[in-house]
Amino acid sequence: MASSMVRSALLRARGGAPGSTVPKRNFASSSGHHDDAYETAKWEKITYLGIASCTALAFYILSKGHPHHEEPPAYPYLHIRNKEFPWGISLSI
Repeated sequence: MASSMVRSALLRARGGAPGSTVPKRNFASSSGHHDDAYETAKWEKITYLGIASCTALAFYILSKGHPHHEEPPAYPYLHIRNKEFPWGISLSI
């Protein structure tokens, strides 16, 4: 491995072997033509649109009334106690 590195360094220093070119190294981030500022702006707009739509949906849902049910009948097996407590506080239901 070391000898091949030395040989390639010497070839580059002399101008290289005839017909051989050293390929340029491309990194993964340079292969795509995506603009980071464009992507950031796109997701910022999507976020603001999501916030607005969720707020509107929550306002719509919460502005509607909810049904009120009648009180259930007093069943005798619920053991409702109307007797005063020994310490003086009465329970009045």
